Amino acid sequence: MRTFSAIRTPLCPKTLSGSRVFLKDGSLLGLSVVSRAQSMSGNSTSAGSGWYNSLAESGPVHLCEQYLMGVQQVTGFPWWLSIIMSTVMVRTLITLPLATYQVVIIAKVEALQAEISELAKRLRYEVSFQGKERGWTEREKRFQFQKHLRHLVSQLYIRDNCHPFKASLLVWVQLPLWISLSLALRNLSLNQPAGQCGLTTGGALWFPDLTSPDSTWILPLCLGLTNLLIVEVFSLQKLNQSRFQRLTTNFIRVFSVLMIPVAASVPSSMALYWFSSSLVGFCHNLVLRSPTAHKLLKLQAQRSDTPYRDLLTAFVNKYCK
Repeated sequence: MRTFSAIRTPLCPKTLSGSRVFLKDGSLLGLSVVSRAQSMSGNSTSAGSGWYNSLAESGPVHLCEQYLMGVQQVTGFPWWLSIIMSTVMVRTLITLPLATYQVVIIAKVEALQAEISELAKRLRYEVSFQGKERGWTEREKRFQFQKHLRHLVSQLYIRDNCHPFKASLLVWVQLPLWISLSLALRNLSLNQPAGQCGLTTGGALWFPDLTSPDSTWILPLCLGLTNLLIVEVFSLQKLNQSRFQRLTTNFIRVFSVLMIPVAASVPSSMALYWFSSSLVGFCHNLVLRSPTAHKLLKLQAQRSDTPYRDLLTAFVNKYCK
């Protein structure tokens, strides 16, 4: 009953000592329940954001922060121009060579398709002939055909040093780099004291404050339209897409649209970087389609001498007729 009477004892004005509250008679009122509730809510919040905080405070993100601040300090440009300059430098010095390498690998793989088709015909005839001699079922014939065809194709990839997996190297470099630069800009926009980096006054035109979202939605809409344009240009080149390629293209279309409200909810510095990155990547994509680039890269596959006119014609035929 002593515990019951202690609980009913009226509280005097609270005397705080760290996290302790004393009663009128001087006895200590344990705050274990309150502390436990606060720690539970804190744990649930930290559990949800722990992975993000770890990523935002990682070494690559801090390196990107130093890179962005270094470019701004060396050039003396306002932050909006410095972000665009930093994006152009990264896309040109790092991702453009990888994109060029990707074009070379894809061209070599496409050049092998005729040889692979001829080998498949011969292999199908040989498997059919052996299947009759050994009494194979249709299932066994298909298994043997696919097994030997995979081996032959693998040998061709080794011979020409053009395994399709090498074409994905661009994605494995570009995606972590994009995430690191995005988080670096978010850290500089939200975690720095106001005005320390100059982002609050480093914008231009309708987005003077780069630490706040673009309330006009101009940058997010430009980002979405640019990404959709990239997807459509890519899809126009693939005349006979497989079902998986069509599903992938539609998924990227949906993702491009969903990026619009996301870009409208983040600091304008991030939206500006995303838009600049997409625009520079689109320009690089067009440059790599030029006949001059194909001659410099010594691509073996047959390419059109008027790639830009062909893209425009295909676009008009698909969407304007």
